[in-house]
Amino acid sequence: MISETALLESPALRSGVLDRTDVLDRVKVLSLLPDGMHVTTSMVATYFEVGLEAIKSLVKDHRAELEGSGYHLLSGEPLRSLKDLSGSQSRARSMALFSRRAVLNVAMLLRDSEVARQVRVYLLDMEYLARTQPVENPVPTDTATLDARIDQRITHILGKTVVPMFNALIETSSDHRRELIALRTGVQRIEKRLRQHHSRLQRLEGPREDRPLAGVMAAMDAMNGREFEEHVAALLRRDGCTHVTVRGGGRDRGVDITAVTADGRTIVVQCKRFAPHLSITSPEIQKFIGAAKVLHSSDIALFVATCPFTRDAQNIAAESGITAVHRGLLEEWSAGAPLTVLH
Repeated sequence: MISETALLESPALRSGVLDRTDVLDRVKVLSLLPDGMHVTTSMVATYFEVGLEAIKSLVKDHRAELEGSGYHLLSGEPLRSLKDLSGSQSRARSMALFSRRAVLNVAMLLRDSEVARQVRVYLLDMEYLARTQPVENPVPTDTATLDARIDQRITHILGKTVVPMFNALIETSSDHRRELIALRTGVQRIEKRLRQHHSRLQRLEGPREDRPLAGVMAAMDAMNGREFEEHVAALLRRDGCTHVTVRGGGRDRGVDITAVTADGRTIVVQCKRFAPHLSITSPEIQKFIGAAKVLHSSDIALFVATCPFTRDAQNIAAESGITAVHRGLLEEWSAGAPLTVLH
């Protein structure tokens, strides 16, 4: 699983996810030049909410990598055409342009930007989902269709094809019989281990008495941001809340959902659907405190996340009257347990 640190340090990992430019718009709108394909250095700085020099310094340190992802200098007739298209009166003889891929590349390099960090979070989130989605197109057997897991497909090939092939070779070979038997034994050992691995996965992912709906988190991990907000809204309605509104968009004033409890208390909710290996940090809680307590003057403030909270984040939430609904608590709530603060 790719970590944020690995992404910051490894050019190979960064190059492998450059096509996922849609994550940029998940964080905030990236304004483009009139050609619909590029942005300037100042536009990149504005997007990431950093100074112009920070972007220029990044380009200086990683120019070759950024050029590989679409950064380039425009001059001559192409530059004049772009100026005419945009109505620019600049007299500069060249202009640095970033493609969307290059902007995403910047997000994977820029350390001192909260916007860049959020882009990396979404990027890692999508990579995690892509790597954990079930594989389609299962391989048929004589009696039933196998589950789509790759380990089962390999087991099927080993058991139904490779082992019988070794059996036939052993029967007809005299010179290499001992070596063939040893190879067959090794293949059978691998097949057995794959079957054991699949059994362990089934036990881990299946229902348990202490976690009656263990699969509910897998379902949430597969949701997009809007679907997750709707899920949390449905939980509020289930627990008797009224006037439940999913706000979203750029005018949410720092909250994703507003509602009213059965006894008339106002609720604001921040929803974060992050990959489970990430954490909610204290700056995110601090931002929500301002929105919940100052802008909305709420009675109840919920920060709901599909991942854990750091210790500092939990402490700040507790001191400020924010209810931190971490991954474990969210699972219990989704499985039917009431959220105490709502009652």
